[in-house]
Amino acid sequence: MNPYRSTFPHALVDIGANLTHESFRHDFDAMLERAREAGVRQLVVTGASRTGSREALALARAHPGRLFATAGVHPHHALELTDEAVAELRALLAEPEVVAVGECGLDYFRDFSPRHAQRRAFERQLELAVECQKPLFLHQRDAHDDFLAILRPFLPKCGPAVVHCFTGDERALMESLEAGCFIGITGWLCDERRGQHLRELVKRIPAERLMVETDCPYLLPRTLKPTPKDRRNEPAFLPHIVQELARDRGEDVAVTAATTTATARAFFRLPEA
Repeated sequence: MNPYRSTFPHALVDIGANLTHESFRHDFDAMLERAREAGVRQLVVTGASRTGSREALALARAHPGRLFATAGVHPHHALELTDEAVAELRALLAEPEVVAVGECGLDYFRDFSPRHAQRRAFERQLELAVECQKPLFLHQRDAHDDFLAILRPFLPKCGPAVVHCFTGDERALMESLEAGCFIGITGWLCDERRGQHLRELVKRIPAERLMVETDCPYLLPRTLKPTPKDRRNEPAFLPHIVQELARDRGEDVAVTAATTTATARAFFRLPEA
């Protein structure tokens, strides 16, 4: 018996799922079926590198109408964004299954790439977003001021932008909203060590700017019981995040589910499912 089998009656969209991760290779179809049973109707597969973006597109093509892809280079991989890589991303972004530019942005927490390289890679992907007029799937950690300074001039010229896996403070949230960004909330909300501040902040996100995601296989919600033995997060756990989010916002879970799904479908231009 599957202890996580859900009777969640609402349709959901997981806007950030790292389904190209090797941990999903042994049970990919079963994982997707568990997501379907849990009410997760559509998923956006994150492309965070040249290879990952190609693989995300392949998954989207293999599951039309159910999976969609992003194409981009995460700041951890900023040094791989050569002229050749930009041309490759441009070609990927022309494909209809690719619904957003990214994951791109800045990460000064890990600093796996030099900061000057991160900033240049971010700018080049913002230029691609202006070219293709597709939404932006953004990453920002411990780099809020530089992130917004680079992003703001592009926002009037490109499609809408979502700050994926938002974990920042009140100032970062309000300035991101004032700039016109959407906000993606993950199981970080459920982490009593690092995410407690989000319990209050999520009340301040307008419903029409709020989306939900697992960022799986990362960020397993710490309030999920029982805890999976492998500690792998997966899309079937998205209803748990939505339930916690609804409670924190003081909403009926049906309202949170319906509004985040409608917002995600409009943002990424997804068909009904």
